[in-house]
This record gives sequence, C-alpha cells and structure tokens, in this order.
Amino acid sequence: MAQTSTRKQLPPHKFNEQILVVKRSHLFTEESWNGLKQVNFDTYLSIIQDQCEFHSRGLMEDDPTYKQIIPYLVFTHKGRYFLMERHAKASEQRLKSKLSLGIGGHIRKEDMNGKNIFDWARREFHEEVNYQGDLSIKPLGILNDDSNEVGKVHIGFVFLLEGNSPEISVKSELQSGQLTRLEELITSKDRMETWSQFVVDCLL
Repeated sequence: MAQTSTRKQLPPHKFNEQILVVKRSHLFTEESWNGLKQVNFDTYLSIIQDQCEFHSRGLMEDDPTYKQIIPYLVFTHKGRYFLMERHAKASEQRLKSKLSLGIGGHIRKEDMNGKNIFDWARREFHEEVNYQGDLSIKPLGILNDDSNEVGKVHIGFVFLLEGNSPEISVKSELQSGQLTRLEELITSKDRMETWSQFVVDCLL
C-alpha cells in the first residue's frame, strides 16, 4: 500500500510533524488545473486563513483529499536563476537527486503566529540556503500538479525572490546549487522535478 511506503520514506520526526493543510474541495471549487496559474493571491490566502487544518505529515502524504500548502521560492539575480540539486538522502525520497528551481517547505503550526505567507516564504528560504543580501518578493502564481503522487497532495504558492547579491549557497537537504541563465535551464529541464518544469515554462 502507498501509505506503508510513505511511512518508510519519512524519518520519524518528519512523520509526526504537524503541517498546514486545506481540504482540496475548498481550494478547487471547479476543476483543478495542472501547471502554474496566475490567480488572485488574496482570495487563496483568505481560504487558507479560514479553512486551515493541522495534521501529521505522515498521514497527509497519502490523503489526496487534502493539499499541503508549500511556499515555493525561485531566486534570481541579474537574469540568472538559482538551480539546485536535491540530495540523494532527502527526506522526500520521491524527489531525491532531482534538479529544482524552487526552495520550498511545509508550514508548521508555530509558523502561523502573527505571520503571513510572505513571512513564511522568507523563513523557508533562509532555512534552506545561505544568503545575506536584500530580497524583494513578488507572487508568480499557484502551482498544482495532480499527475504524480507527490503533486496530488501538495499545492505551491510560487514566489520570485530577486536578490541584490549573487552570494548564495545551499544547505539542508540540497546537495548543490548555482546561478544559471534561462537558456541553460531549458537544457536541464528533463532532470527537474515537475514543479520546476512548470516554472521554466512560465519564465519563458
């Protein structure tokens, strides 16, 4: 069963982590879409605020009636984008060794205290990478992909983070990263996780 395999993939401290989720039916009143879609962010933020629930990550990984809310952050500096490779020992085994344009992570209950999704995005960014420069943040859209097991239980709020410094490096579950021009991203697209492929299409 899928649930059993997911339990084996997640370390115990990740399995029991209480994460922010919203029922799929609240996010998609009509048919869902696959890809990165420009939407009214305020509308979706209101839905999250009104309909948010917190459940263990291990259970939510196998329940497509819920969507895990993920800030997905794309860093750019002077026309180049930060392309990363996930570690082979990443906690999300279904994404191991994949290339990623997005720095993303779950929102925990303690992250919600007096903060908005822009604050959550900044926190996640600094948890995953080393960066000391200034950032400007703008929403790109909302990313959904129900074509695979990972995508069915996640939804991404995609932000473009423009930095004033090229000094950025990975930490945590990311193995490596470098600033890359858009034309070079296209040649690496087949090695990317599907969310990053959708982001490349949007940037084009």
